[in-house]
Amino acid sequence: MDEFKLDEGGLKKLNSKKGLLALLSKEPYNIARAIRYVDYEKRLAKMQVELIKLQTWAINNNERIIVIFEGRDAAGKGGAIRRITEQMNPRQFRIIALSKPTEEEKTQWYFQRYVNQFPIAGEIVFFDRSWYNRAVVEPVNGFCTNEQYKTFMNHVNNFETMITESGIRLVKIYMSISKSEQAKRFSDIKSDPLKQWKMTEVDRDAQKLWDVYTDYKRKMFENTKKGDLPFKVIRANRKTSARVAAIQHMLKVIPYDKDLVV
Repeated sequence: MDEFKLDEGGLKKLNSKKGLLALLSKEPYNIARAIRYVDYEKRLAKMQVELIKLQTWAINNNERIIVIFEGRDAAGKGGAIRRITEQMNPRQFRIIALSKPTEEEKTQWYFQRYVNQFPIAGEIVFFDRSWYNRAVVEPVNGFCTNEQYKTFMNHVNNFETMITESGIRLVKIYMSISKSEQAKRFSDIKSDPLKQWKMTEVDRDAQKLWDVYTDYKRKMFENTKKGDLPFKVIRANRKTSARVAAIQHMLKVIPYDKDLVV
């Protein structure tokens, strides 16, 4: 067990159901980590109340909101979305994680299959990866031509301007992790039979293609700066702090009624 001086407040946190679970759930036992997790859970609960206010405000005002999460494989996009939505009204939000396009979808306008998932009045839609697949994942892995990539980069800012001018609120979050953290998470996934389904061929090549991903990511950020909607980049090596930062950003940029009683 790590050396850690417990004050009365820390002891009280540990002597709770969440504290004991946090302490005993991982070996070696780590008191400081367990206390941090209890603090995180309390903070998360308060922020989830604000998220419910945000959702209620969106429903009452027929708002349409899109939140897209981008990031490398294993960056924690899905986990962040789950924490954001776990206390929300499930009838008024959707989580979209599209698989590879069908043969029919390949013949359509590139953005069409994403537009088909856009929110109706009073709804929030979360994209676990989005149209920005064509900015990074597709060119890195040879899933699109160079001409298709250039066309996307030339059109995406205008596309997002059309979205926002139609009255939809668009929030763009990028979860950023280090190469060593990605390798660690891949190792955890491969050793866990409940998570092994998450590993894809694209994931298996991600470490080898790290520098290529980095180059396309840089180009994506440079291109979005030309428009009015840059990404909010969140350091995501520590999952708990990344989730808090993602929620904080949503609560900051969406002008919901903070005085709403729910």
